[in-house]
Amino acid sequence: MNWGWLLLRIVIGLTLLTTLFLSQRFWYRAIWRTTGSWRADWLRIAARLLYGLALCVVLLAAIDGLRMGRQGHLKHRDAILAMFSGLWVSSAFFAFLFVEAVHAAERVWNWFRSPAPTRREVAPNSSSAAAFEQLADPSRRYFFRTASVLAGATPFFSCMYGFAAERLDYQVRRVEIPMSNLPPALDGMQIAQISDIHLSSYMSRADVRRAVDMTNDLGADLTVVTGDFITGSSDPIADCIEEVSRLHAPLGVWGCNGNHEIYAKAEEAAQQLFAQYGMKLLRQENAQLTFRGAQFNLIGVDYQRERSIDGHRTAMLANMDALIRRDMPNILLSHNPNTFNRAAELGIELSLAGHTHGGQIQVEILDHRLTPARFISDYIAGLFERPLYKPSEEVLVRREPDVPAENPQARAARLYVNRGLGTVGAPVRLGVPPEISLIVLRRA
Repeated sequence: MNWGWLLLRIVIGLTLLTTLFLSQRFWYRAIWRTTGSWRADWLRIAARLLYGLALCVVLLAAIDGLRMGRQGHLKHRDAILAMFSGLWVSSAFFAFLFVEAVHAAERVWNWFRSPAPTRREVAPNSSSAAAFEQLADPSRRYFFRTASVLAGATPFFSCMYGFAAERLDYQVRRVEIPMSNLPPALDGMQIAQISDIHLSSYMSRADVRRAVDMTNDLGADLTVVTGDFITGSSDPIADCIEEVSRLHAPLGVWGCNGNHEIYAKAEEAAQQLFAQYGMKLLRQENAQLTFRGAQFNLIGVDYQRERSIDGHRTAMLANMDALIRRDMPNILLSHNPNTFNRAAELGIELSLAGHTHGGQIQVEILDHRLTPARFISDYIAGLFERPLYKPSEEVLVRREPDVPAENPQARAARLYVNRGLGTVGAPVRLGVPPEISLIVLRRA
């Protein structure tokens, strides 16, 4: 047992739960204080009851989400409760953090801007915050109050936009990928990729069906689905794969499992359902496919953990030698993009992954893109490359687009990370619309 890793997970979990509790307490007190000044008793009571009802809905949705082992069809009522709860909790969480950041900035500003003699004149029995509020310049006080209102409102409006608009704005992205060792006959072969469907309370069958239809309209030669069909054990994986079975391509429909299939204990069920509908879910397996008389090797693996449950690092893509072909190009389906370093070392020319959702929320500040996915991977979304057969610690990640290689003759491994279709945590996408990829292979 790695006690340091366990302690870190406990600390992170408790910090998150504490912050969630503080955010709800903050908005409870804010609403109670705001409604306290209302003259109409009935309006004040109605507002407080409405807020209490909303908290009860959130609690019920959380309890329902913790129930394990319920397989079947999603109920419309449960989906609405889960979406409302996810929107409220995530909006309140970030709004609380933003408001507290403004308050912290105000306290620091008041401390440094208030002259020392003025601070000594403050009555000893008054709090520093109240004293600074009395002594603060009115224009400064108005500025920080306005900033607090904007900081609190922005996450709510952003989440509503991300839920109602961008979450379902499926976009087709066509990308040409040069591939080492590609026979001339495979030049121009098209691969359609979807990933991270997450059929759940946040993603309906109708939404999946629309994405499937858009994928079929691309007319790709090969279609792949790179994991996370559902989110949890209460989600109906049979419904998801029934929709996926409507995909069609001349070279077939292939896939791999994601980490949420592990959490839901649905890896075997996904494999059996794929086979039932004439598709193939590759689990530490490979298959040689032929296109225009030339062959390529398609490899698929279950989600590759970077650490075991007890915190010890694990070997990614272990025992892969028997699956890799040296006489034809290799394409790897791996949900986790962090397998790319090892795949490049092993000589796999192209990896297709998902998992990150592109960060799901991305903010650009001063030409820097900020996203939560940075905490789990260097490979957020799009195309990346590394030299083939080189140890991962000797090379840096290179990203698209249009950056010429230092050595044009050097053979490179490429990775494409799909932004996915669904959402996790909150039913929101901001700056990262869902993606259907059309990958066109080109000779390097």
